[in-house]
Amino acid sequence: MMRKLVIFGTGEIAQLAHYYFENDSDYDVVAFTVDEAYLTDREFCGLPVVAFENVADRYPPADHALFVALSYSKLNQIRKQKFEAGLALGYDLASYISSSATVLNEHSVGRNCFILEDNTIQPFSHIGDNVTLWSGNHIGHHSDIGSHTFISSHVVVSGGVRIGEQCFIGVNATLRDHVSIGARCVIGAAALILSDAEADGVYVSSTTERSRVPSSKLRKI
Repeated sequence: MMRKLVIFGTGEIAQLAHYYFENDSDYDVVAFTVDEAYLTDREFCGLPVVAFENVADRYPPADHALFVALSYSKLNQIRKQKFEAGLALGYDLASYISSSATVLNEHSVGRNCFILEDNTIQPFSHIGDNVTLWSGNHIGHHSDIGSHTFISSHVVVSGGVRIGEQCFIGVNATLRDHVSIGARCVIGAAALILSDAEADGVYVSSTTERSRVPSSKLRKI
């Protein structure tokens, strides 16, 4: 039997969560919720939107699960706060794991995770609570992804890596085997991490510079 699901949020990620849960899960999305201060529309994706302050009365936790569909804003702090608020109300926090992901870690995946297509999660790894793995990542064997972390697309996490809570890992970043990333680190797009990173660190790779030669002068392209 499909379980009823309420999604927190009315942005792009909430719209994506609605699509994935409706088309590739055992959940039936029945409503959306946001904080009353941000309640501007009463309908989203053809479903009702209710104030979070009243959601437990309208959609009781005994009969509904909750999914917090938020981004990495304020280094995942807002998503963490709403995750904890949902638990405090008594909700089960649903996770989405794409049927097109390769999950070989005996589904050692926490609550409120959002694991999209083409992720490879190798054996003996662990995914904490409230983790987002956008499409196409590699999570190596014996690695541990801390709770409330957001990993963008095509990131390579090698074997035995430890990533602390509330980290952000940008597109195409590479973490070598057995490094430890402290809590709240920001690893920028295409960054290469070869040694341990202390908590609250920011690692940004250089941007490709524009050539002095304009494209109209190129002979072989």
